[in-house]
Order: sequence, then structure tokens, then C-alpha cells
Amino acid sequence: MDEIRGGNTGDGTDGDGIRATAAGTAPVPLSVLDLVTVGQGRTATQALRTGVEIAKLTESRGFHRYWVAEHHSMPGVASSSPAVILAHIAAHTDRIRLGSGGVMLPNHAPLVIAEQFGTLEAMAPGRVDLGLGRAPGTDGATAAALRRSDRLNEGADDFPQQLSELIRFLDDDFPDGHPYARIHAVPGPVQATAPGGVQSAHRPPVWLLGSSGFSARLAGTLGLPFAFAHHFSAQNTIPALDLYRESFRPSAVLDAPYALIGVSALAADDEREARRQVLTGALSMVRLRTGRPGLIPSPEEAAAYDFSPMEREFVDGWLSNVIHGTSDEVRTGLDDLAKRTGADELMITANAHGGDARLRSYELIADAYGLPRA
Repeated sequence: MDEIRGGNTGDGTDGDGIRATAAGTAPVPLSVLDLVTVGQGRTATQALRTGVEIAKLTESRGFHRYWVAEHHSMPGVASSSPAVILAHIAAHTDRIRLGSGGVMLPNHAPLVIAEQFGTLEAMAPGRVDLGLGRAPGTDGATAAALRRSDRLNEGADDFPQQLSELIRFLDDDFPDGHPYARIHAVPGPVQATAPGGVQSAHRPPVWLLGSSGFSARLAGTLGLPFAFAHHFSAQNTIPALDLYRESFRPSAVLDAPYALIGVSALAADDEREARRQVLTGALSMVRLRTGRPGLIPSPEEAAAYDFSPMEREFVDGWLSNVIHGTSDEVRTGLDDLAKRTGADELMITANAHGGDARLRSYELIADAYGLPRA
């Protein structure tokens, strides 16, 4: 694969918009991954409004990023179109970085992603991240419908080539003689070369996302920032981060590794309420893993559900990786995780039935770390 160029950097050393500074007493910068969850009795419209509220709240409290993830054919997750959601969030925020955590590149033509995120960069200059994954973000049948092909492994295997193509579209630097040399992603750098053209020197930083070693190694080899899905692949977190750091080669984008991890965490005013809220996400995962995806159940339904022994074992394992409790307990859990993994940034996702519980959680976490108020 081609060397990654520094089209998104300011000084060529620390990556424009990549590295962040911790606020308050937090051990590392804190960010948000919003799955735009839809609870029973609620609509996607309400879920998206909650997303705006979360973005505005966390921006006002000094969180660094707000990302959304691409999912498909899941009634309880309304984030099938990250670029559309981010455009909406951009209209309601001013400073927080906005990004995809991530766009599943094999589902799309690289040119389309370059155009979408070039448009977002034009809407919110200097605060857009492009996080990319190689998984489908859904089941095999839905992935086949998205890609109009049942040869799904080919898309994943072609990921490095697709990534190279996407970055060349973002930088507008296909070599002479390349079939795409006269094709330009617009908005993009080509506008600066047109007569009288003026175009921002920035473009969205590219991140690689992963839940195993493949993207960790690729991100390290290319000198890109890396985001690991600790919230659903905790057993692989430290091995993947070690592999990323061992594989890292300085690039025009970064001179040293930079890794964030997704963390499932929810704080409430007391332990019992926190447990009541996170159980809704656990039951939702039970249904998803057994081929019954649906809306996020209410706390009352989750509390009354009769888990089978096998389901109870799954729930206990799942919740062991969800940091939950009072704000002090969540702060301790996040501190311990940051220390244990050496992550450069924690991206918190709060999976619960209602928006009020999620908003309260981010407020409590911000208070626990003394994050500033705008």
C-alpha cells in the first residue's frame, strides 16, 4: 500500500485534530460514542434529538469528540447514515470534534466517502474525523444487500486497497496515468487549483477502527491513529494495542502512536439505578446475539425478564465489561482502565433505554472529573 501522506496535518508531527489534551482531573481526554439507540415506546426522531442534546451537553463540558457508528438492520440503533447524522449535529455545535466510529468502508465506494466527509469538513471546518472499519456493521444478508454481492470476504480483504484509494481521493493526488487521475472528490483540494480557487488546507484525519489485530497492525504500519472497540471486545484490547504500538512507524500524520478505546460506561445517582439502566442494554445484546434484534427494552421489562441460565451467563459476562455505578465508582473504573491499557483517550458510550439516563450519565462523569462548564 502507498505511504500515507500528510494532507490533514498542521505541522507534520502530531496530526492536526488527532491528539487531545485531558480536561479537569481526567487521566486522558474523554470523548463520546453515540449509538443513537431507540428504546421501546420511542421513535428514531426522539433518538436523534437525544443525540443533539448529548453532543451539546458534552461539548459544553469539555469532551473532545462526538462520534457515531454505522449499523444496519437493527431496530434499536438509528445510526445507519453517519454522515447525515453528523451534518445535523454540526448545525447544533461549535467546537466538539465530529466523526465516524466508524464508517464501514467495504460497504461504500471510496469516492462517495471522500465526497461525504469533504462536505462535512466544509460544514464544520477543522473538526471532522473519518474513522473507518472493515466489518459490515450488520449481518451477512444485510451486508450482501448493501454491497450487492454475496462475496463479503473480498470486501474485507480489499480493505487496504480501498483505504489507499480513499486517501488519494481526500488528498486529490492520484499519479498521472492512473484511471482516477482526473476524478476529484468535491468539496476537496481540487477547488484550490481551479482559477481563483481558495480551499482549506485541512481534510478529515483518517482513523482505523478495529476489534482484533488486523486494523491494529495496519494502523501502526501506516502511522495512523487507532480506535479499538474495547466495549465489545475487551479480551483483545491489550493485545491489539500492543500490536499497534509495536507495528507503529512514524508518518506524515503522526510521529508517535495515538490510540483511543471505546468504553461502555454509565453513571447514575445510585448503584441500583445504574444496574437497572445497564441491564436494558444487556438484554438488548442477548436478543441481538440470538437473532432477535429489536428496540432497547425498558428498565421495567429488563428487570422482569426471565433469563435462561445461558442468557444469565452471557449477561454477567457482558456487564463485567460495563463500568457502571455512582459517579465515583465510574470514575474509579475509568481511571483503572486508562492505567491498565495505556490508552491515549477514552471514548464513552452509554447504552440505556432512555435519553435522560444517558444525559445524566455524561453530566455525572463530567462532574466527577471537574470538567469545565462552558
